[in-house]
Order: sequence, then structure tokens, then C-alpha cells
Amino acid sequence: MLYDLFAYLDQIDFPGAGVFKYISFRSGMAIMFALLISTMIGRRIINKLQLMQIGEPVRDLGLEGQMSKKGTPTMGGIIIIISILAPVLLFARLNNVYILLMLITTLWLGVLGFADDYIKVFRKNKKGLRGKFKIVAQVGLGLIVGMTLYLSPEAVIRENLEVVNSENRIEEVHIHPSETKSTKTTIPFFKNNNFDYAWLASWAGKWKGTVTWFFFILSVIFIVTAVSNGANLTDGLDGLAAGSSAIMGVALGILAYMSSHIEFASFLNIMFLPGAEELVIFAAAFIGATIGFLWYNSYPAQVFMGDTGSLTLGGIIAVYAVIIRKELLIPILCGIFLVESLSVLIQVCYFKYTKSKYGEGRRVFKMTPLHHHFQRPGNAGIQALIQRPYDVAPESKLVIRFWLIGIILAVLTIVTLKIR
Repeated sequence: MLYDLFAYLDQIDFPGAGVFKYISFRSGMAIMFALLISTMIGRRIINKLQLMQIGEPVRDLGLEGQMSKKGTPTMGGIIIIISILAPVLLFARLNNVYILLMLITTLWLGVLGFADDYIKVFRKNKKGLRGKFKIVAQVGLGLIVGMTLYLSPEAVIRENLEVVNSENRIEEVHIHPSETKSTKTTIPFFKNNNFDYAWLASWAGKWKGTVTWFFFILSVIFIVTAVSNGANLTDGLDGLAAGSSAIMGVALGILAYMSSHIEFASFLNIMFLPGAEELVIFAAAFIGATIGFLWYNSYPAQVFMGDTGSLTLGGIIAVYAVIIRKELLIPILCGIFLVESLSVLIQVCYFKYTKSKYGEGRRVFKMTPLHHHFQRPGNAGIQALIQRPYDVAPESKLVIRFWLIGIILAVLTIVTLKIR
């Protein structure tokens, strides 16, 4: 909104109006506004949730300090969503297809998470929204994102072209002068670092183009569903999901800026994405909102984000990575989400296997998702290699350790662009 207003003011030579042309200025304003909004409205929303008696239902799982969380307001993801949307609507260009996709993602998954929390809190159904409805909604979002990137004339790239010498070394990288629709994406650790989904459809003959986009859209659906659910599983300790998401948001913002800057794209040998610079503003609002939420969500939490927040955060990260053609970096960047999801999958599969084979189910971890494993005393599974039997880390320390791992993974994600 403000961008269009100040663009008009700049045309009539209004002093200072030209500053809105700069991504750095609008990004800085977005992160500050998101921080201010989240901290200012956070207290009011928490008080409202308490008055409505929207408390987190807690089962006694024998974890230290767990029962003290009973009654803590949930559905605090509303704070995050408002704090993202307001700065983006103010400072981003709303006619940008990528911004529109991110706004749709935020609202779509926010409504999905809200419905899940509503059923848990108001209808007293601990299972919440049925899993099949969640999957249908996530698949629907993936379909919208994939089809938009397929059909929109604005969703284009300018490919990075390598000049190789006789010794098979890259001497120069040029950005192709023309824009093109493409299913290419960045793949880490390889010199020829553009992976084309068309490779998966090389057998399709004259239908190759259609089949290529079909595979691309399928991958978008899988990524959105997996990362969104991974963030949901990670939301189990005070500040863990919000802090981890903020770290991922910083990395994605850097990648978006470099992908939308022709000189940086050439230097890093990645494709140039016209129009993706507006995503830096969204990333700034995302970072500000999640950090501001930590004001109330850090240990001991005054509010939980609930599925309203966790499903939204994961979906935003997934769609953002797809848009900037860095979705193959997600296993590294979202390593925390990945490990949390794998721990649940391993636990369930191993329990079912041992139950069918030995008549009783056995466990690899003392409890899943993985963060709860380190909260329980005893000596089993991987904890035997990491902690003494009586050494149970306090919740706040566990969260900080996960954050540190997240920072390492975020740095590694960016560094992979030069490690080939």
C-alpha cells in the first residue's frame, strides 16, 4: 500500500519519497513494524485468550515442569500471523505474484491451524481436526502454489550460464539476458548446480513438458505437507519452533536477496529471479514476527502458538523455498524439522515391527518427537552416547542447543552455494 503511495509522491518530487524504492529500507521497516506489532498486541491477545479460557490441554507424560504448562493460553499463532501480514501489506508491492502466494499461504494455513486448535480447545477433542482434512488442505495449497508458478507469466527465471575452460574449470558465469519459464532449481554440492525436473520426464516423449510440470507440482505438494507437519511436531518446547523458524527465515531472506540481485546471482552461480526481491520484505516481517513472539513464548511461556502458528510457519518456509528455487536445500536448512519428523516415523515403525515380531512393542527413543527424548531421565537409545543417566537438560537449555544447531544448519545452507 505505502509503496504505491510513495511511488506517486516520488513522481511529484515529494522530498524523501524515493527511499521506498530501496529494498533495504522497506525490509528494515518491515522487521521493525513486525517486532512492534507482535510485542504490542501480544499482551492484549494473551489477556483475551485467558478471559476466554483458551488453555493448552496437557497430558501427564512424566516430563519435568510439564504440568506447570497446564492452562497456558494457546492459539498464539494469531500474534505471528497478524505481525507478518500487517508489515507486508504496508511495505511490499502487492501486485507481485510471489508476495500474493506468500499471503495466500499465511492465511490458508493460519485458518487450517485455527480450525484444528478450535476443535481441540472449544470442542474438547484432543485429536483436533482429522488428519485427512489437514492433508487435503495442505495438498490444496501445494496445488495452488505449483499451478501458479506453472501458469503465471511473472514466475520466470534468467538462467546462470557457465563458461568452462579446457581444464573443465568454470572461468565465468553469465546470467542469460532473456527470461524464461522453467522447472529448474538449485541443487547443492554439484558444479552443474541446476537440477531440472524435466530429467524425471525424459521418457515421456511429446508429453515431456506436461509431465515435467506434473512432477514439479507433486514435489511442491510433498514439500509443503512435510515441512508444515515437521514444524508442527517441533512445537513442543517453549520457544523451540518460533526460534528455529526465525533462524530459517534469516537464511531464506539472504538467499532471496542474492537470487534477486543479478551480480550476486552471477557470483554465486545461481539463477536470477526477477521480482523475488519483494520476498526479502516478507522474510523481514517473518523474522520480526517470530522474534517478537518469543517475547511471550520463551521459557517460561506465557502463550503457545498452537497449530495456528506451527502449521503456518512450516508452510511459509516450504513455499518460500520453492518460490526462490531452493527447495532442495530444505533437508539442510530445516534439519531440525526433518530430524523431529524422522524420530516419530522411526519410533512408530519400529514399535509396530517389534510388536508383530516379538509380541510387544519396543522403542528406539524414550519419547518422540526427539526433543522430548532428552527431557526424560534414564539411559536408552542415542541418549546413552550423549548424556549420563541422571543428566537431564533443563528445557531452556535444550531449546538453546537446538537453536545453535539450527544456526549451524542455516550457515551450511548458504555455504553450500560455494561448496561444489
